[in-house]
Amino acid sequence: MAKPDNRADNVEHLQNHIENTQENLQEAEQYLAEHAEEISAVEKRNIIEKNENREDSIQAFKSEKQDEMNQ
Repeated sequence: MAKPDNRADNVEHLQNHIENTQENLQEAEQYLAEHAEEISAVEKRNIIEKNENREDSIQAFKSEKQDEMNQ
């Protein structure tokens, strides 16, 4: 039997996702700034791409949170 769809805490979960993703993004940016001369171009590009994905995810989470708040 399927569980009932309990959406009561979706906004809270989405906010946690936003905050965690922002924290990861900031930590990666700090790492890049502090170790720019020590890391390879490939590693730097990978971090930049991950941060771009994180920014997209943050926007998606914010949009989904707004949708949940409007329901």
